[in-house]
Amino acid sequence: MESKIKIGDLVTGIYKTGKYIGIITAEKPMHYLMQVKAVLKHPAQGDLHSPKEAEVPLFHERRALSYNEQTNVPKNMIKPFDGVVPDYKESLKQSLHKLTESLSADSSPWAKRSLENLDQLQKEYFPPEEN
Repeated sequence: MESKIKIGDLVTGIYKTGKYIGIITAEKPMHYLMQVKAVLKHPAQGDLHSPKEAEVPLFHERRALSYNEQTNVPKNMIKPFDGVVPDYKESLKQSLHKLTESLSADSSPWAKRSLENLDQLQKEYFPPEEN
């Protein structure tokens, strides 16, 4: 089956637990190399192998991919995108807010630790002088 996605196409891609809008910059046998332009869904916090568990050896802080960062995304996680690409910083702010809001409604230890991570990430993403 011939691929419909080609270099230069605007796409959405899921990387780990985050979802992004980006541009395809290269094609590999199993992956596309995608250059990030916006964040649609901020990555979940914690251990990917033990989702929603707080008592794990290492509770990972997961940052969103940066503007223009390139990452390999499995081909099956790439879909064409034909909308307007939002501003990166605004999309990051919105995706972080949406995740924080959903976690605030959860009283689990995992949600509490995730909110702590996200609070720290927000301070790093948006230092006071930039707000």
